[in-house]
Amino acid sequence: MRSFILTNLFPTKENPNSGIFIIKRLKEYQKLGVDFTVVSLAFKDKGRLLSLLRRLLHKPFEVPLEELEGVSFKPVFVERGLFDVALQKFSTVKKVLENFTDQFAEQISREFPKHNIIHAHGMYLPAPAGVVAKKLSEIWKIPYIVTLHGSDINLNMKRHDVRDIYLETLENASKCIFVSKALLEKAKSFGYSGQNAVVIPNGYDPDVFKPMDKDTVRKELGIYKENTYYVGFVGNLIPIKRADKLPEIFGKIAKEPPNTRFIIVGDGTLRDKILKEMKGLDVVFAGRVPQTEVAKYMNAMDVMVLPSRNEGFGAVCIEAQACGACVIGSSSGGIPEAIGFDEYVVKEGENFEERFAKRVVDVLKKGYDRNKLIERAKGFTWEEIVKREIEIYHQMG
Repeated sequence: MRSFILTNLFPTKENPNSGIFIIKRLKEYQKLGVDFTVVSLAFKDKGRLLSLLRRLLHKPFEVPLEELEGVSFKPVFVERGLFDVALQKFSTVKKVLENFTDQFAEQISREFPKHNIIHAHGMYLPAPAGVVAKKLSEIWKIPYIVTLHGSDINLNMKRHDVRDIYLETLENASKCIFVSKALLEKAKSFGYSGQNAVVIPNGYDPDVFKPMDKDTVRKELGIYKENTYYVGFVGNLIPIKRADKLPEIFGKIAKEPPNTRFIIVGDGTLRDKILKEMKGLDVVFAGRVPQTEVAKYMNAMDVMVLPSRNEGFGAVCIEAQACGACVIGSSSGGIPEAIGFDEYVVKEGENFEERFAKRVVDVLKKGYDRNKLIERAKGFTWEEIVKREIEIYHQMG
């Protein structure tokens, strides 16, 4: 069985952690002897205007990596000009989507040999991997699978101008894999039948995310302080993660146990705003760090927060639990499924930030069963998750 994997999510020179869950599952594929080719659907700037605009906006072109952690990626590029970007932003994205996906499918069919099955990760605009997979399946006459990860459904599928394309792609797939039940239900709310659906969450790497001695790791990171609680956040500093509310949430937490140190691991468009609003708090900004460092920071935390406005699954919850940290999260998307304990989920609604902070303070004061969290996480190792994916391959082969 040869699997041809198309992905909208892949590591770049600027952000090697991008699409890290793709890399981790493919490492398990290698261990199981699965024969696969991975193609990154990437863009390059057409014309000088777009390149100039990138420089002015400090948004450099992200260079796809061709290898990371022993997994090889084969980037395929389609040119994108300023006109394409403008169409996507201010007009219908449908024509842009159809143009780009046609170009990707035609180029790939010329440059790569036919495989047994196509597996697409992501339905992200402007060139959803699933749509490219559908077009390729028609050229090669082979079946395709689509894995949906989160905002590709929560944000993109709700657009009326492309919903018919999304529905056609999902309904015609041999199997659609959703990372949470909540994400599947969201797709159904947009008209998807769910007849070919299965739920398989993302996993975690137990060789990286594992329990360590808290004081030792805090000293190693240079953030040790006696008689102090540690509360952290790991993720992109963007609105959908509700990162804009971290200063308010952390500020309310700091009022009750004043001996609290906050850790923020990640980066994003809200970084400067958050830095400014957190002046006066004891905050460690780690920025973007390798997965091994992320695991250390998670071990340093007593509580990790995930107040996202939407989340496909929230594998970061599993990673933190595997390190023995308690995760408090919102009730959005797949977060409750990822956390697994109702008492650590804060429902959306009025006074959310105040209620969220209070729940964190309660957990800090009362404590929690660290071993219970660690044991629960063991059911989500990549080894266990990938076995379920490969089972689908065999059913189709």
